[in-house]
Amino acid sequence: MKNHFRTIYWFPIIGAALLCAGMWLGYLLSPRVDLDSSQRKMLEVLALINREYVDDVPLDSLVEITIPELLHNLDPHSAYISAKDLERVNSELEGSFGGIGIQFQTPGDTVTVVEVIAGSPAYKAGLLPGDRIVTVDSTDIAGKKLSNEEIFAKLRGPKGTKVKLSIRRPGEKNLKNFTLVRGDIPQAIIEGVYMTPDSIGYVRVSRFARDTYEQFYKALVNLRFEGAKSFIVDLRGNTGGYMEPAVMMANEFLEPGSVIVETRGRNLDDNSTIEADGTGLFQDTPLAVLIDEVSASASEIFSGAMQDNDRAVIIGRRSFGKGLVQKPILLADSSELRLTVQRYYTPSGRCIQKDYTGEGIGEYETEIYRRYLNGEIFGSEQADSVIDKSLIFHTLGGRNVYGGGGISPDYFVPTDTIRRNTYYVSVVNRGLINSYAYEYVDLNRAELSKYKTLDELLRNLDSDYVLLNSFVRYAVEKGVRRRPYYIEQSASLIVNQLKSLIVRYVLGMDAFYNVYNKEDEDVRKAISIINQGKADFPVKNN
Repeated sequence: MKNHFRTIYWFPIIGAALLCAGMWLGYLLSPRVDLDSSQRKMLEVLALINREYVDDVPLDSLVEITIPELLHNLDPHSAYISAKDLERVNSELEGSFGGIGIQFQTPGDTVTVVEVIAGSPAYKAGLLPGDRIVTVDSTDIAGKKLSNEEIFAKLRGPKGTKVKLSIRRPGEKNLKNFTLVRGDIPQAIIEGVYMTPDSIGYVRVSRFARDTYEQFYKALVNLRFEGAKSFIVDLRGNTGGYMEPAVMMANEFLEPGSVIVETRGRNLDDNSTIEADGTGLFQDTPLAVLIDEVSASASEIFSGAMQDNDRAVIIGRRSFGKGLVQKPILLADSSELRLTVQRYYTPSGRCIQKDYTGEGIGEYETEIYRRYLNGEIFGSEQADSVIDKSLIFHTLGGRNVYGGGGISPDYFVPTDTIRRNTYYVSVVNRGLINSYAYEYVDLNRAELSKYKTLDELLRNLDSDYVLLNSFVRYAVEKGVRRRPYYIEQSASLIVNQLKSLIVRYVLGMDAFYNVYNKEDEDVRKAISIINQGKADFPVKNN
């Protein structure tokens, strides 16, 4: 009974504290607004708890817990970021961080350098792909089964600080010691850039950070210089970021006065319309944009602007539907509130945000999973059935597009369920394709490093037959039994991914996507559509 009553007594106290925290938050956000009686009452209760309650109540900790819960009940995207997490979160959007400039893997519990970023501290110091990191600042990390987060924590740090590494280099007996000064390391935003034999330039944009537009523009200009006559912009898996880079990217393709995006808020003064200024260099270039169920926010602004202005064909699957605008508000303790203040609308008037009312936030976040369950991801018939045809809007040229959240593609491409069978899923989930490719490169690094072009490297790899059978034996050793029928089904996919990863570890990400996309149905579809002239401006009904 004693514990029972203690619990009962805590309920109203916690409830009051939660309410007070909410009122206190409101007070902080609107310091010039007079408090009404209920707000004053809540603050009074909070003060009483702090002064009179029988036990010391950690109000700071309680508020840290309460604020996220408070925002969680507003909408799915308003968020609170504590002071200690703010720098890390911002670094992801700013596009750089303090580090040494390597990509790594941990085969056999040893941190192994996969790629050294050109111009980085690691590059200048002479680190090479294949180097094993034995110690960091005299702390042994070899064989420690550290998580990626733990490794990042050791290697990253404030710009200008030093980090000491001991390296074991294959073929050398003694450890090599390096002292590196951490610097700003640009993160991979434009992950893949290459040109197809059809003179189609491919650009994959992984997220919308501060310098996304600059990197994107440079990629387009370089591709045009190389002879690209059309473009594929790949936004699959891109969850968004800053709006401004998406607007500037769209501006490159649109005629003057074309609407890019509208934002609408609580009051008329909060509404705005952003239009193209006509300075873009690629207004007449045929364009295809790839999206999927993960493409969100700024990705949807760009693809929505291209679709509604009949400027590009949209290919893939319905996008996520994240169209809420968060305003960052710095709080007194250097934490940050990201409060939803507007919604995004496409040029035709479609609200990008999908519905989140009437269901819990958890259900909202797992909505993509429901797309798999209801078959939307796998077939055009199911994909078409989920679109609310009552919410009809029209593109600049009069084509029908539909609201309800997200951007529905002009050409639907289902997920490949034949080649991605149970055998394929087994080897992927165990990371075996990746680990085999890395071991293959590691064993043959001296030979493979001789080849400086993609064509040359591909010509000197083992045959498809040898690669596949060698991999299957490797998978058996790792506990995945041989299943001939399913292996034959997924053979082309497995071999392609092995080759993609091998060339990546030797030549980088551009080479990876150049090979990987040869078996990518979305990219194949985009190339076909562009070659048929269906991506020319203005886009017409398919």
